[in-house]
Amino acid sequence: MVNSNVSANSPTIPNITPVIDLKNRDIINLLLASIALEEISLAQILSAEASKIEELLAARGPANIDDMIRLDREVSKILDDVIKQQMLLDFKFQNILDLIEARRDNRDC
Repeated sequence: MVNSNVSANSPTIPNITPVIDLKNRDIINLLLASIALEEISLAQILSAEASKIEELLAARGPANIDDMIRLDREVSKILDDVIKQQMLLDFKFQNILDLIEARRDNRDC
């Protein structure tokens, strides 16, 4: 049997029922903004990787071949991950275009 008495020290969770009223246009704009922000992040990642390469090549004296191979592998892995993310963003963008098209078709009816 469960004790129905609640101790004065027990935490309580408030009943929160937020009302979010977004129109289709707002939703589409938020989705497009999320893609843009992710694109900016990917650009920053690519810039950071380019900086690593530039630092190695600009170092005084000839670059160590082992360091070059290690950096090449690291950058290649990052580029692979960026490409995968870019593909996902493209799918997301295509879905948004489909949503816009469906919305346009529904308005024509």
